[in-house]
Amino acid sequence: MNFLKKKFIIPVVASAFLFFGSSFKDDFFEIAKQIEIFTTLFKELNRNYVDETNPGELMDKAIKGMLANLDPYTVYFNEQDVVRFKINNTGEYTGIGALLTRKEDKLIVKEPYKDFPADKAGLKAGDEIIQVGDVLLSDFRDEASQLFKGAKNTKIDVKYMRQGKVNTTQIILDEVEIKSVPFFAKIDDKTGYIVLSHFNKKASLETKEALEQLKKEGAERIILDVRDNPGGLLNEAVNICNLFVSKNEIIVTTKSKIEKHNSTYKTTKDPVDTEIPLIILVNGRSASASEIVAGALQDLDRAVVVGSRSFGKGLVQRPVDLTFGTQLKVTISRYYTPSGRCIQALDYSKKDKNGIALKTEEKNFNAFKTRKGRTVYDGGGIQPDVEMEETKSSPITNALLRNDGIFNYATTYYYKNPSLGNQIPVLTDADYEDFKQFLKAQKFSFDTETELALKNTLAIAKKEKLDESIQLEYQQLLTALQKSENALLDKNQKEIKKLMVDEIIKRYQYQEGLYQYYTKNNSEIKKATSILSTNAAYQSILKM
Repeated sequence: MNFLKKKFIIPVVASAFLFFGSSFKDDFFEIAKQIEIFTTLFKELNRNYVDETNPGELMDKAIKGMLANLDPYTVYFNEQDVVRFKINNTGEYTGIGALLTRKEDKLIVKEPYKDFPADKAGLKAGDEIIQVGDVLLSDFRDEASQLFKGAKNTKIDVKYMRQGKVNTTQIILDEVEIKSVPFFAKIDDKTGYIVLSHFNKKASLETKEALEQLKKEGAERIILDVRDNPGGLLNEAVNICNLFVSKNEIIVTTKSKIEKHNSTYKTTKDPVDTEIPLIILVNGRSASASEIVAGALQDLDRAVVVGSRSFGKGLVQRPVDLTFGTQLKVTISRYYTPSGRCIQALDYSKKDKNGIALKTEEKNFNAFKTRKGRTVYDGGGIQPDVEMEETKSSPITNALLRNDGIFNYATTYYYKNPSLGNQIPVLTDADYEDFKQFLKAQKFSFDTETELALKNTLAIAKKEKLDESIQLEYQQLLTALQKSENALLDKNQKEIKKLMVDEIIKRYQYQEGLYQYYTKNNSEIKKATSILSTNAAYQSILKM
């Protein structure tokens, strides 16, 4: 029976490859040749291998291994992946209303959204879910979010750890709508502030409603915040630009080696306001659609961009349905701003000895002109008109964010200070020293390239039974490295403290409280407000 299955899968896979290969007529012979080699190998491997094989798993790994050599956005979804990971761009779903992340045998609550099911059930950031219904997370290897699927009003019992104690609660599933604009408000009498957190199908509508409401309240200038916004729907990016520019303006073009994938996207509607002074805030985690908005309005001299260089995600993907319910999400083209700049930062066709894609060096950046003749550069991402060095993240800070050093300390801080409420936390030098001791007690690993290389060296030495002879030197190097990391914690204290305050505020006041805090205390917003407060200063940047 297994042999019949093996024989059946081969021609199906081959036909799927042939379907895509046939579009590349110039390389048809080479593609057909390689498919035949692969098909023969796959058949003989399954037929002759000493142990029983699973053709589906072998093919899944083979395809994903092949795509891994391209870019991280070109991916294959098998039948289970399609069901599990298909992206819902509506912003609406039935669920628990919380950001979760899997860590070993636990599901960590990263952020419960205010008044949604997880929040109503009493779950808080830092809680470690260990059991959902009758399912232990330690025994569950599939995507954990599947455990929270169900119709509205479905009741799900949850067991979780909080500060070393096991607790239970019941979550009642409900409709969850994640807003693209989670916050907007007036910063002062004349300045409106809009947070655009992602681009779902309601992004432009919500941005328009926020803009019109702020104008009704007397706002005469606008700050649009797309920091940390990873992107989303392209047409929504175009529509948001359309709020501030007239009909028939080119916002973005896509260019590909295949003619049919070349497209030009223009505004199609009447704008809300083409004159209101506008500043866009970006940072290193603003990507894709965020970069289209910032880059287009910068090129059209319609907005001043403030912050730090954006991420540089300028590759366009398209989902392609394959046979048997599988899917390929394939990179088909690149994004270009109105001036002709390519947004993409990394060149995945050029990699270093460790297989890491290379960035374009600054000396190789190309110059372009905005509508009024200002010089702007490509090289990946959008470079702000007003670049703020203090907004860039240091490697040590990125390590703390990546490995949850700040997140875990904020959890401990929250339970040590239960009555802080709506007060703004003031972190003293003693608090920062406590943070450093916390990292040490938790044996926090920064996982810098140097640290990982050192650990890898010891692991290889153990395999080769050389570890005893180098143990003393290894420990000396590790101690020196940890001393260096501690010095970097001190050097970047101001930057790290700022992120600690942000995370702590969210524990007491949710995202809304953090945005409210930003309106009075965030350095990028202060800078933007200062520029907007004097029309001459704002206009001088657009004429540089």
